[in-house]
Amino acid sequence: MANAEKFLAGKVVAVTGAGRGIGRAVALACAAHGARVVVNDYGVAIDGGEPSSEVAEAVVKEIEAAGGVATAVADDVSTMAGGQRIVDTALAHYGRIDGVVCVAGILRERMLFNMSEEEWDPVVATHLKGTFTVFRAAAAVMRRQGTGTLVGFTSGNHQGSVSQANYASAKGGVISLVRSAALGLHKYGVTANAVAPVARTRMSAKVPMELKEIGEPEDVAAFVVYLLSDRARDVTGQVYTVAGPKIAVWAQPGELRSVYADGGWTPEKVAEVVPGVVGVDPMPMLAQLSAMAEAAKAAAG
Repeated sequence: MANAEKFLAGKVVAVTGAGRGIGRAVALACAAHGARVVVNDYGVAIDGGEPSSEVAEAVVKEIEAAGGVATAVADDVSTMAGGQRIVDTALAHYGRIDGVVCVAGILRERMLFNMSEEEWDPVVATHLKGTFTVFRAAAAVMRRQGTGTLVGFTSGNHQGSVSQANYASAKGGVISLVRSAALGLHKYGVTANAVAPVARTRMSAKVPMELKEIGEPEDVAAFVVYLLSDRARDVTGQVYTVAGPKIAVWAQPGELRSVYADGGWTPEKVAEVVPGVVGVDPMPMLAQLSAMAEAAKAAAG
């Protein structure tokens, strides 16, 4: 890095879920590019259990050993106080906050018809509320600064999931939260974007289908450093996939086709015009599942 441009020189960045996997890679990359880093990790197991702050402290030691500057926070991002403390720590230690990256998350897989409240609530609380608590605290400071970057983490599973309705719902919510932040904070000079990573981590190891495009956490970290840098100061309201060698941007949501009624709708009129005029937008993941089921049936037969 000695002869390379440091994308984040002088910036202060907080990263949640930074004890392992992608979060750790993001924290290390930010520090390597000159940022002072607040490393947050509640230290939980993938199912949300066994809290410990040791993993965050270990990443701080890695950063310091490489000549960087960092401090650890072990708070739970699913609480308002936890999100606030992450930002307050940045302000107390470094006097400002230029970027937050919300990677923290857990999984509790179950089919929808068997999913309990105890499997739903913690996943949504960690991914979605945990992004909100940090965004909310950071946005208040960034608004006053007139600059700042919010980065949420989503997933391709925001399209839907066979056995992770909780996770998919939370990740879809993160996208809407990011777009709302982009709209609401644009006039204050603050940007917000979402990253959908496909990388080898504890979480991706539990994905039931083969991932044909997958990379390492460092691939994702490089992209996040770009988003946090001044090079991306005009990028906002976007969702990007980072999957190894591939970077892709997702389309903004919009209506596909429409039809209007003269004199109001009745069920009969709906049934007459909707199938042929409005129709449906085919669901790629449903087609993929159907193809897999057919292949399994053929193999068994």
